[in-house]
Amino acid sequence: MLDFAIFAVTFLLALVAAVLYLYPASRQAAGIPGITPTEEKDGNLPDIVNSGSLHEFLVNLHERYGPVVSFWFGRRLVVSLGTVEVLKQHINPNKTSDPFETMLKSLLRYQSGGANVSENHMRKKLYESGVTHSLQSNFALLLKVWSEIGKGFLDGSLDKSTTRKKQYEDALMQLESILKKIIKERKGKNFSQHIFIDSLVQGNLNDQQILEDSMIFSLASCIITAKLCTWAICFLTTSEEVQKKLYEEIDHVFGKDPITPEKIEQLRYCRHVLCETVRTAKLTPVSARLQDIEGKIDKFIIPRETLVLYALGVILQDPRTWPSPHKFDPDRFDDESMMKTFSLLGFSGMQECPELRFAYMVATVLLSVLVRRLHLLSVEGQLIETKYELVTSSKEETWITVSKRY
Repeated sequence: MLDFAIFAVTFLLALVAAVLYLYPASRQAAGIPGITPTEEKDGNLPDIVNSGSLHEFLVNLHERYGPVVSFWFGRRLVVSLGTVEVLKQHINPNKTSDPFETMLKSLLRYQSGGANVSENHMRKKLYESGVTHSLQSNFALLLKVWSEIGKGFLDGSLDKSTTRKKQYEDALMQLESILKKIIKERKGKNFSQHIFIDSLVQGNLNDQQILEDSMIFSLASCIITAKLCTWAICFLTTSEEVQKKLYEEIDHVFGKDPITPEKIEQLRYCRHVLCETVRTAKLTPVSARLQDIEGKIDKFIIPRETLVLYALGVILQDPRTWPSPHKFDPDRFDDESMMKTFSLLGFSGMQECPELRFAYMVATVLLSVLVRRLHLLSVEGQLIETKYELVTSSKEETWITVSKRY
């Protein structure tokens, strides 16, 4: 049963397992409402599997027990927070761990955690600087990349050709060695074209940390970018009004001129479209934080070294925070309070992760190119079922149709 459960559980459970493996945990439930272990050894793992995903399990748990709930992963306590109000109470100096970094470092057998708060803050500043300078230096290349992205994946030919698949797998194995070579080449030299690794090198991190952070950023940013672009196109096909408004803004800002980083900053409505895409799709349904010291939310005590989940997928669909939560409505972000809430959740502003910042820029370029030239249309009768993993995706391929604007 346990083998089957571990096999069936998705990347989100890999995240939970990684954090709980790497850190000790308290056995005290501290009176937090929730469910007792279904099985002594597995805890509530069978319940999570039966729910279909960790996100769906948390939706049911918060509906039954309220905004602060607890459950058991194996013999370890996990606490989940499911509203903006309780989330605000947990924003404190507690040590934090990025869910992508935690999971990917565990899978890559890198060391996770151990850095103090000031070092984590310093590294975040390096990442932000790296993204900014990399985008500015490589913007022309970014415009060209869309002509190459998707070859072998869109038509399924990669899986049909054993030769191409082996080449792909060999490339993955070589990625780390390539990154090592790049790090060595960039050290102590000045280049006209700034790349992400340059910011890490200039930040005086050791070679291993630079390698790990480069690998993590590459993997995390790729999947977030791909899914954000996919969902944005998908949602635009469902609303002719939103697509028309987006086209008018793009046409007003660019006209017949080329796309530039400076003008992209003027695409306010486009940014709202992407924010609403993240919210409606529940792009990253769960985030994780480790309780570094004993904490308190309302009347509940959270023991030290408890894994605290932010049930973002639950929060992003809470009607008390988002009116008509299941409607794709970018105009909701005209309200500054909505944007502040979004920023609090880590999807915008000062709390925005570097990977998402990169994804916003790439998706903006893509939409600016597509919507200027094409009407994006849905396929009649198509039902889209959602799969909740570390990043939310559709269970099956999603199709659209297009027609020329001019």
